[in-house]
Parts: sequence; structure tokens; C-alpha cells
Amino acid sequence: MRPPPTGTLSYGDTTTLADLNPSAGSAPHLSTLAVIPARLGSTRLPRKVLLEIAGEPMLAWVYRAARACPLLDRVLIATDSDEVLDFAHDHSLPAVFTPADCASGTDRVHAVAQSIPADIYVNIQGDEPMLRPEHIEALLSPFASSDAFVAVSTLATPCAPDQINNPHAVKVVTAANGRALYFSRATIPYDRDGRQDGQSHARYLKHLGIYAYRKAALQKFPTLPRSALEATEKLEQLRFLENGIDIYVTETPYDTIGVDTEEDLQRVERILLAARVS
Repeated sequence: MRPPPTGTLSYGDTTTLADLNPSAGSAPHLSTLAVIPARLGSTRLPRKVLLEIAGEPMLAWVYRAARACPLLDRVLIATDSDEVLDFAHDHSLPAVFTPADCASGTDRVHAVAQSIPADIYVNIQGDEPMLRPEHIEALLSPFASSDAFVAVSTLATPCAPDQINNPHAVKVVTAANGRALYFSRATIPYDRDGRQDGQSHARYLKHLGIYAYRKAALQKFPTLPRSALEATEKLEQLRFLENGIDIYVTETPYDTIGVDTEEDLQRVERILLAARVS
């Protein structure tokens, strides 16, 4: 797995969404705000966003990677924790306080959208220290396309063989144009015939939980009833699909490691330390 860049931040690039698609160059600029939901109340790994990885808190790694993407006009940390807010202020990172009763990262981004305007909101999980600027560029690319109107986008990457049957690695199947057909913790697609050696003919995509929303789609999300599929799979994005809001998926070669356990933390630290040495 290739690590994210570890260099200093640069604010001088003026790349825009139109640059991703020259045919859309006459389109108006879409303002983009990235929000990093960061809460301390994790059950499997308490206080994880402030745990150190290679000498820096995880939240600092995530913020640095997001800020390094020139397509983002602003990057903001959203938290319900005084400790996270103090950390952000001590390190001159922009942050806002959001209600403790936000049920999901999307709800926390929605809370930010009530007071800070943007055309597109990007939801970057605070436990993704392997985030790269290339992830965000891929995430935003559907909004520059004239092929279809995109309200919500997300990412996927080829699923490693040892992750195909892992329910913690969410799989996604898409239409030919990238529109998500379904997300599941189950192994989808199911390869009925398989191969004699136990391998599969199917191609599996692992979903990466980074999202971008037009403001109208984000505003609609909390008004929609929690769907039956969402409750079953415990996947909030299914609420969009069950209510007829399409999600477009862009494939990226760059996998990430969402940090949920101490083992995840140690694995990420080994990768980032090795990147510094090389």
C-alpha cells in the first residue's frame, strides 16, 4: 500500500473542478468545503482521533492531507468535544463545535452546512490518516462531468483477496456509468459458479467512506426516514439509495486504512514511518 505524501502544505495551486474536465471549463466554479467530523466517543478505540501516529495526532495527518488538495476551498474540523476543539485551536486548525446528538458523520457535515455556505461539501472521516489529495481529486471529478447530474459521490478501490469476505470491508457494485447499485457488508457480487481452485471470476470493489454532496442532497439527508436497509447493514449511504438519490462511485488505486482498532493504528504507523525513511 502506497502511503500518502508527508511533505509540507502548499496553498499556491489554483486548480479548479473545471481543470479536471477541460470540456467543462466554461462551467461556473463550485465552491467546496471539506468537513472532518472528529469525535472522541469511539467505542472500539476510544479517543482515536487524538492518538499519536508517528509522532503526530491522527487528526493532524487527516487535516494535512485534505489541506494539500488544491480543489478544496476550505477545510474544517467539526467536533462535539472540547478537547478536540482545544487541540485544533492550539495548532491553528479551523474547527467548529457541532451538537453531540449528530448520529453520523453526514449529520455532522449537515450541521456545519447550516451556517457555512458551499456548493459542494466533502465528508472526510477523522480516522483516515492514509488520506491522499488524489482521493479528493477523484471524489470531486464526477461533478465536473457533463455525462450526468451528480448529487452525491464516493470512492472505491479494488478489494484485496483477504478483505472480500470481511464484513468490515464494505463492498459496492456499480452500473457501467459508475452509479452505485448497492453497498453491502456481504460479499457482492456473489460468484455463483466460481472457479475450481476456489478463486472467483468476479471483480470486487471495496468502498472508501469519503463522500461529496451537493448542498441540496446534504440538506435532504436528515429529513429522510432511516431506511430498512440502512438499519440492517448499518450503512448510512443506503438511505440515499432507498430514497432514489443516486451515488456515483469513482475508482481509485489508493486504498486507505480506517483506524478502528489498536492493530489498525500500529499498521498505519509502520507504513507512515517507512515512508519517512524512504
